[in-house]
Amino acid sequence: MAELEAHLWAAAQILRGPVDQADFKSYIFPLLFFKRISDVYHEESQQALKLSGGDPSFARYPENHRFQIPDGSFWEDARTAEENVGSHLQNALQRIETANPTALRGIFGDTPWTNKDRISDRVITDLLEHFSKLELGNARVEPDMLGQAYEYLIKRFADLSNRKAGEFYTPRSVVKLLVSILKPEERDTVYDPACGTGGMLIEVVQHVISGGGRPEKLSGRLFGQEKNLTTSGIARMNLFLHGVEDFEIAHGDTLRQPAFYDHDRLATFDCVLANPPFSLKGWGDDTWAKDRFKRGETGVPPWNSGDFAWVQHMMASMEVGTGRIGVVLPQGALFRGASEGTIRRKLLASGKVETVIALAPNLFYGTGLAACILIIRDRPAHPGQVLFIDASDQFRKGRSQNSLEPEHVARILGWYEAAANILGRSRLVSLAEIGRNGHSLNVPLYLESRAVADLPELLDALARLRMSREELSVAESTLGEKLAEWGL
Repeated sequence: MAELEAHLWAAAQILRGPVDQADFKSYIFPLLFFKRISDVYHEESQQALKLSGGDPSFARYPENHRFQIPDGSFWEDARTAEENVGSHLQNALQRIETANPTALRGIFGDTPWTNKDRISDRVITDLLEHFSKLELGNARVEPDMLGQAYEYLIKRFADLSNRKAGEFYTPRSVVKLLVSILKPEERDTVYDPACGTGGMLIEVVQHVISGGGRPEKLSGRLFGQEKNLTTSGIARMNLFLHGVEDFEIAHGDTLRQPAFYDHDRLATFDCVLANPPFSLKGWGDDTWAKDRFKRGETGVPPWNSGDFAWVQHMMASMEVGTGRIGVVLPQGALFRGASEGTIRRKLLASGKVETVIALAPNLFYGTGLAACILIIRDRPAHPGQVLFIDASDQFRKGRSQNSLEPEHVARILGWYEAAANILGRSRLVSLAEIGRNGHSLNVPLYLESRAVADLPELLDALARLRMSREELSVAESTLGEKLAEWGL
């Protein structure tokens, strides 16, 4: 595994200089996926030849292959091009997409392989030669191992690009916390309306597996939409490389043109989770009041902050009865302005807001803002109440970015599941009390500050310290008397 990760990371080093670090993923991921499906195709051909007694025509039958690769479009065809390598490569990728219109249409994104000012044929050739040293067929690399290596690259590229990474990458510890709270099962339909590179959907699969479920039961039950073409392609490659075969990732603007609907009604899902872009500007407020799916019935968020537009979309996409939502928002969405206040009031009146969790600052790429997690259920666990949790002190300090470690995730999940009134940490609050606070969901309004909450413990520690000092003084005095008595 480490060797595979090192080889993939070395491919990125070939791009250093000619390509901006934030764009590494646009070049590396398509090549990795191209090499993978080419190697698997050759494996499948060999298996078909053995089965047919060496019949090459039988080996080319479409039913013998997961993906179709037209003649002249294999990895070796691109590798052996002597000039205009980028053009040969791009043509091969386009022909593969055309040959697999349902599964692979648009999957390789819009990387400018033919723009020699951006990337020369020499660099492309070096990349092809580097990847040619890897055997990526099923016999050498299992899907899960390749998927893990892929996730490793996504994380490394996010570390490199930092400010630009927030648009496609959510820290995996935050994803794990969200998925652990929602507890998707193999029979659930799952939807991420701002899916980025597909990390939340991948974590859903891992959660089902770790719980003893069968991931194949999720076949046809995973859905996502992503506005960025390259990123949506990466999400699809990510799922394929993790061994997920049947899913649907749509490319497009979720708020303006949602991909999953039936006539005038949005499709609904058991589990809806997302980390949408924070405080998105120009998100489509001009048409929200007359939205064909009636998502704006509870109010129109301001043009410069689409946070609650995402919440409204997710609520409209939540299945009746079994539906639950987990969404990451900036903490400002919990208490900002008049129009958002109206939406919060109506949201609370629905009785479906279950939990608000305040997270630490600087956990996310591209922003030092503190975020929160909002949990909404069609049938919440505590009717008439909202659980508030202060997890703002749960993080490991980093040089440029804080991180949520496994022990922090476990603690937060424990507080959520306990749903107890813990001084300064968590509390169930009535809707009436929230109403008296102007329907604000700002966590500090409902919990003592950590300093105040810890005061009894601090005072007790000081008292015990004072007592220990007094006991030490008595012991020293007694010792002195004994030493004098003994003439020592």
